[in-house]
Parts: sequence; C-alpha cells; structure tokens
Amino acid sequence: MTTTDTIVSALKDILSDEQVTVNETIRELHSKDESYHEGRLPDVVVFPSSTKEVSDILKIANDFGIAVIPFGRGSSLEGHVIPIRQSITIDFSWMNKILEIRPGDLLVRVQPGVTRTELNKELKKYGLFFSVDPGADASLGGMAATNASGTTAVRYGVMRDQVRDLEVVLADGRVIHTGNLAAKSSSGYHLNGLFVGSEGTLGCFTELTLQVYGIPEFETAAIAVFPDVQSAVEAVTGILQAGVPIARVELVDEQSIEQVNQYSETNFPVKPTLFLEFHGNEAGLAQDVEFTKEIMNDSGCLSIQFETDTAARHKLWEARHNLAYAYIHGFKGKKLMTTDVCVSITDLADAVLFARAELEKVNIPGGILGHVGDGNFHVLLMIDMSNKEELARAEAYNEKLVRFAIERNGTCTGEHGVGFGKQKYQVLEHGEALNVMKAIKKAIDPKDILNPGKLVDIQESL
Repeated sequence: MTTTDTIVSALKDILSDEQVTVNETIRELHSKDESYHEGRLPDVVVFPSSTKEVSDILKIANDFGIAVIPFGRGSSLEGHVIPIRQSITIDFSWMNKILEIRPGDLLVRVQPGVTRTELNKELKKYGLFFSVDPGADASLGGMAATNASGTTAVRYGVMRDQVRDLEVVLADGRVIHTGNLAAKSSSGYHLNGLFVGSEGTLGCFTELTLQVYGIPEFETAAIAVFPDVQSAVEAVTGILQAGVPIARVELVDEQSIEQVNQYSETNFPVKPTLFLEFHGNEAGLAQDVEFTKEIMNDSGCLSIQFETDTAARHKLWEARHNLAYAYIHGFKGKKLMTTDVCVSITDLADAVLFARAELEKVNIPGGILGHVGDGNFHVLLMIDMSNKEELARAEAYNEKLVRFAIERNGTCTGEHGVGFGKQKYQVLEHGEALNVMKAIKKAIDPKDILNPGKLVDIQESL
C-alpha cells in the first residue's frame, strides 16, 4: 500500500499546499453524507480549480492505484461519498463558476461545484430557471452524478433529461465530452445517458451543459386534502390521464402533516394531502385549475385551496421541502433513514398502502411523502442508531419496500441513487444486465479507482 505521505507529496507537485490537506477536521467533513451509513475518513482531500488539475490528480491516483471519491455538497443519501479503502476525496467546491449562459439556446455551461440555487439566482436576470429541484441545495455535479430529480420532475423531467453535454475526466486522466450543443443526435452511443447517474464510478465531471427554461408567466400552488391516501393517489392518476400539465404534485401523509405543522408553524388539516403547482399563461392556467378541481372533487377531495401570491406559494413549498428537517427536529437524538422506491402510477396506491401497513408493524416513527406524479415515494424513518435491533427492523422494512417495487417491475431507487446502500438489490433488479454494467465499468476504469464499491461493485470479478 502506498503511504499517505507519498500520495500527498505527489499531489503537492501539481497543486498548491492549500489545495491538499490531511487535516482531520476536513477529512471528517468528507467522511460521510446525509445518510445513516457509517462514515470513514478519506486519506487526503484535494480542492482542484481546473479541469487540468483534476486530470493530473486522476493520473496520480491511477498510477498509485488509489481510489478517488468525487465530492459535491455531501447531501447524498446512500453513502455515495463514503470511502471504503485508501482514497483521495476530490472536493469540487472551488470549481463553482457559471461559465456561459446562452439565452437563445436555453442552455447554460457550468462547473460542477455550482449549486442549483446559485444557478437560478443568476438565470433569473435572463428570465430563465433550472428546473430540477431535489430539495437540498445540491451541487449540479452531484445532481448529475446521482440523476437527481425531485418535485418538478413530473413536468420537466429528471437530471438526465437536462444534460446536453458533460466534460468528463476518466480514470487515466483523459478528458472527453459526452455530447454537444445540438438538441438531438443519432451519432454514436448515448454517453450522456451513461455518465449521468454513474455516481462517480466512470469519471469526474468538470463541466456541464444544461437545458434551462423560461420562467412561467403565471404560477399557482394548491393544497388539497383527502380522506385517505388511496383517494389522493386516484386524484393524481386522474390529473395525469387528463393531460393537465401539472408542474408539481406531492403527497404528504397524516403523520408527516403533523410534523410539518409543528416545525413550520402551519395549521394544515391532519389528513393525507397533495401539494400542487401549475405553470403557464393566465388563460390556460385558469382552465387547468378548473379541470383539476373537477377531478379532485370526483376523487373525494375534502377541500382545496389555491395560492397565487408569491409569498404564500413559497411558504407552502418551504413547508414541504423542510419536511425531513421537521422529522429530525421532532425526534431529537434519532437519525433519519429515508427509503426511495418508484413504481408505475397504477401500482402507486397499493405501494403506498403497503408501506403504511408495514410501517405500523415495525413500530418506528415515520411518515410517507412522494413525488406521486411519477410514482416515486419515500418513507422517512427516525431511528435510534445505538439500538441495533431497531436499525435491523428499519433495514428489513426498507428491503420489503424494495422487493415490493421490484416485483412490480419498479426500481429500488427513483432518485437517491445506489451508493452502497442499495447495491445489494442490483442483481434482483437488473439480472444479466448487471454484468453488462460491470463490463462497462471494467473497460473504463480497469483498476477500479473511481468511487469503488458504489453502484456497480466489480471487486468480486476482478
């Protein structure tokens, strides 16, 4: 094994002293993400400022056979940034420039350390916005690495749908581009689709060219209350089947509404609730709202309240986005575990009801929320990490949900990614296709230095 001193010496030949650190506090900050998975210190943390520096770092790591962990904001939820062996963590926070805005093409080119909030602040000057909203103020590089989505995916799509081109540094230091500025292409393999969602296992992103959108002329939010979860999901199905161009539709169950009310000082009825948002022009939006009201009433909606005022809309969505923090604040001393399955819309009601019934059996505090417009939902579980028996019950519960989803041709993760938390389900979900993924990983990263042990583990077959 190469000593840490040797690695640091080699890195300081290409980087300044302040860009290379073995400080324990900084290593600790890079040892974990927002998940409940146990952390591990990287051996070295580096802060590159250019593509060339990233390339030089990768060349050194490849020569020594040292693992490299790309790190954005550390907001991932399945252990993506946790080292499993001797490693260099590359923190991309210094690469945080918005390089180019092309309003006429509805495109923007950014470095990976730019956050979605920073980008939207700048885009607003041009009447534009970036659509993907995972809740956390994540870095755009990290969002591409996990194929993030969130509340607006039902209207605008997920991260993979927004990426036009990536600049990627491969394991041996080569720099490639995966796409171009064209809106479509039939040339070559679809490398954008391969690298987005690869979780740092195929390369390090150093630039991203992303699609952006015009800020809607009008926006209306709504909160709709239902007697039960099934009625709420049926209403969502009706909206989608009717072709209403809804921008967001989020389900929050009764237990979660209680936490929202306590944390955000709201007074929403403690019933299964849909948070909705509509984007469009004034005339079209009025028609969509009336049509939605009819569908909601047909599904047994108890009440629906619309908000057009900007401050009121922001307060509503702030309450929804702060739900995870509401649970953490409400159960001090416990750690949040969140599940993340996705099924077809027609299987969604059964999946949510199954999740609630099984949650009652394990006797762990928690609630259900989800981006129900695309079949993706989460269960938030509050766990005493010192109680190994409770942790085992929570993990067994998570596995039941995953198996329920996969048995119905769904997926073990709709947006959080695999990391090592969901890796054990990859054979079950992908079958023989997993061997194709392993072959791709081996071809691109034969020494297995790029975020090893995540997403696709090839160690057993090396």
